[in-house]
Amino acid sequence: MAASPGRRRRWEREQARLKASVVEEDTEEWQEDARFAGLERVGGVDLSYIKGDDSRACASLVVLSFPALEVLYQDCRMVAVSAPYVAGFLAFREVPFLVEAVQRLQQEEPQLQPQVLLVDGNGLLHPRGFGTACHLGVLTDLPCIGVAKNLLQVDGLVRDELHREQVRSLQRSGETFPLTGTSGKVLGMVLRSCNNSSKPLYVSVGHRVSLDTAVRLVRACCRFRIPEPIRQQQKGG
Repeated sequence: MAASPGRRRRWEREQARLKASVVEEDTEEWQEDARFAGLERVGGVDLSYIKGDDSRACASLVVLSFPALEVLYQDCRMVAVSAPYVAGFLAFREVPFLVEAVQRLQQEEPQLQPQVLLVDGNGLLHPRGFGTACHLGVLTDLPCIGVAKNLLQVDGLVRDELHREQVRSLQRSGETFPLTGTSGKVLGMVLRSCNNSSKPLYVSVGHRVSLDTAVRLVRACCRFRIPEPIRQQQKGG
């Protein structure tokens, strides 16, 4: 199902309106601490589709303790997805279900509300600088971080031989290099998240967090390549 030109224009206007509220810097005390003192709960969200059916999905939210990374809360609901998939507008298809999951938690177990959300997707690393992690962050007003497994090729960023060479240069866990677009803006960071996998993560700011803090926190949440708040809820889903 394709989106009509009118719907695309509405979505573009909505993205531009919401983007004005994105905060690209740290807003919480725990973010300033080298060991994230004061951070106790980290969430992860994802929408995973039923194999062979892109109209049915499981919207999941997991909250882990920090720094132990033990599961405190898990919610997975089957949802009917009706909005069409359009590149660059994925949030309009998925974010409403993720917002609902956060709101359910706030109503049912408010003491378990996450202090930050890791989103399986992108934030500022997006054709219009407003990916799913930004969209969810603005609508929930929670700090959000985009964590993607593949490079979204925007603003001149390409998965060419130079990029692959830079990825190969990441020898140890925690090593990074910036994703700088042709516009000159740093859109995200490439992170080697563990020693056991040479495949990196693409980390970007969603809302109410700086890029440096986002990278440090993602690394602190990794036992394997994928950070635990995302890995656990994909396992559970």
